[in-house]
Amino acid sequence: MDKKDILKNYKSYYKKKFFILIFLFSISLFFIIFSAKIGTFNLSFSDIILSFFNPNSREASILFNVRLPRIASSFVAGFGLAIAGCVMQNVLRNPLASPFTLGVSQGAAFGACVGIVLLGQGSLGTNIIINNPYFVTVCAFFGSLLSTFTIVFLSKFKGFSPESIVLSGVALGALFSAMIIMLQYFSNEVAVTSMVFWTFGDVGRAYWNEILIMTIVIALSFVYFLLNSLNYNAMQIGDESAKGLGIDVDKIRFVSMIVSSLITAVIVSFLGIIGFVGLVAPQAMRRMIDFDHRFILPASAFMGAILLIIADIVSRTILSPVILPIGAVTSFLGAPFFIYILYLKGKIK
Repeated sequence: MDKKDILKNYKSYYKKKFFILIFLFSISLFFIIFSAKIGTFNLSFSDIILSFFNPNSREASILFNVRLPRIASSFVAGFGLAIAGCVMQNVLRNPLASPFTLGVSQGAAFGACVGIVLLGQGSLGTNIIINNPYFVTVCAFFGSLLSTFTIVFLSKFKGFSPESIVLSGVALGALFSAMIIMLQYFSNEVAVTSMVFWTFGDVGRAYWNEILIMTIVIALSFVYFLLNSLNYNAMQIGDESAKGLGIDVDKIRFVSMIVSSLITAVIVSFLGIIGFVGLVAPQAMRRMIDFDHRFILPASAFMGAILLIIADIVSRTILSPVILPIGAVTSFLGAPFFIYILYLKGKIK
C-alpha cells in the first residue's frame, strides 16, 4: 500500500467518524424539539417560535418554565453519565463498568441522603427542596468516592478480573441501598417521603441554577477526558504497552475515576439515581466507532443525551398526565441491554 492509499484510507476513516457525530448531533436536536412539543399540553412548532417573541404567553410559560428545564437536565445528565461510563469502561478495561453498575451512583445517593436528611439540607414541599445544593453535592461526592476507591483498589492492587469488578460493584450498590433503607427506617415520615421521592430520579427537579452547575462540572470534565483521549487509546491495549509509551497509567486511572465520580455525584445530588445510561451509550458507540476515544467520547455523550431525552419523553407521555420516575424508565429500558451484554461478553470489544 503506497502513501496515497494510506492517506485515502485515513481520510475515509475520519470522514466516517465525523459523519456519525453529525448524525448524532442532528438526532439530538430532533428529540429536543420533539420533547419541547409533546406533553399534557401539546405545543406546535409555531407556538415554540412565537414563545420567544411573546414571553408572557401561556405557551411561553410552559416552554421556559417546564419543558426547557427538563430537556436541558436530560441533555446535560445524559451527556455526563455517558462520558463517565465511557471513561470507566476504558480505565478499568471492563465493558460492563458504569456509574450505576459499579455502585458509584448508589454511593453518591447515600452521601446525598445523609446531607439532605441527617444534616437538614433538604425539605419536602410540592417538590424536593435542597437548601444548600453545594453542600449536598459535596456529600454525594464523598459517598461516590467510597465506591470509587474500593473499585480502584480491587482493580489495581488485588488484580480482580472484569467480571469480579462488576460483581463487587453490584455488592457495593446493594450495601449503599441497604444503608439508605436504614436511614429511612430511623427517620420521620417527612424525611422518609423526601428520600424515597428523591432517589426515584427526576429530571424535572433541577432548575436553571442547578443545570448551570451540572453543565460547568461536566464541561470541564469533558475537556479533561478529551485531552487524555490518546492516553485512553493507548491504555486500551494494556497497561504495560501504555507505560512503554511513557504514559503514567496509574495517575490517569486514578484521576479519571475521581472526575467520573464527581460527574456522578453532581448529577445524583440534583436529579437522583439514573441508571444504565452510562452503560448503554458507550457500548452502542464502541460498536460503531471502535476504540478511538477522540470520537467515542463525544459520540457517547450525544447518545447518552438522546437516550435520556427519549426516556423523559416516555416518562411524561406513557401514562399522561402522570409522570413516571425517569430512574425507573431508564432501568426498565437498560436492564435488558445489560443482560444482552452479559450474554455476549465473549464478543465484546
